[in-house]
Amino acid sequence: MSSAVRPALPGEDPLAEVEYRPISSHLAITPPVSVVIPAMNEAENLPYVFKTLPAWIHEVVLVDGNSTDDTVRVARDLWPDVKVVRQMGKGKGDALITGFEACTGDIIVMVDADGSADGNEIVSYVSALVSGADFAKGSRFANGGGTSDMTLIRKLGNRALCAVVNAKFGARYTDLCYGYNAFWRRCLDRIDLDCTGFEVETLMNIRVVTAGLKVQEIPSHEYLRIHGASNLRAVRDGLRVLKVILKERSNRRARRLRVTGPTLDTARGEAS
Repeated sequence: MSSAVRPALPGEDPLAEVEYRPISSHLAITPPVSVVIPAMNEAENLPYVFKTLPAWIHEVVLVDGNSTDDTVRVARDLWPDVKVVRQMGKGKGDALITGFEACTGDIIVMVDADGSADGNEIVSYVSALVSGADFAKGSRFANGGGTSDMTLIRKLGNRALCAVVNAKFGARYTDLCYGYNAFWRRCLDRIDLDCTGFEVETLMNIRVVTAGLKVQEIPSHEYLRIHGASNLRAVRDGLRVLKVILKERSNRRARRLRVTGPTLDTARGEAS
């Protein structure tokens, strides 16, 4: 779709022309949207990923984790304007942080490179953000969502960890460990990501809540990985997620003590 201009809004320069991108016959947006795709050896899956990406997005940022296959070439063939960024560190968290730094759009969307996410859902995420949300969080367990790629043990683990986060941080999540999310780029200054592994998604979900950002869950369907094997390990990764939760809980208590000072019980404990 071609871009167009809209009339200036109250308070804006009446001579200024503001570009917007038509999404459908009844919906258009002004803020540019960046899609970040961390990938390592996903050449076979990228055609399925790029096929569903909407044509109106501002840019695609592919973070290449030193692939040994044709991931980069395939990405450039599929999306000639793709911005390829080489990942210098390791881990999904490191790849996402690298991609976020390279984005120029006002809205950032996180999409996995294994073909499990449907790019046609991006419009729902963007709609939530332009309607007032700070963070649009994908959920496989919200009404209308679903998954074709979770074992029973992963479902139970996700539910238990989600319950802990809701209880300890005052969240209302129905899903915790899901990587299909979108947010305003300005949110990065509020959540200050410092996690390199798979558990980065949990860290984001916790910090957007503790930062007081407005979160809206978006029903999403997770499909099976098309080619290759997943690097996820239920027990190992579940423990890493739990470690992040406990660390953030401890950090939150420490921040409260710095602001309010020690409670009476804490002071008694230190005196004894």
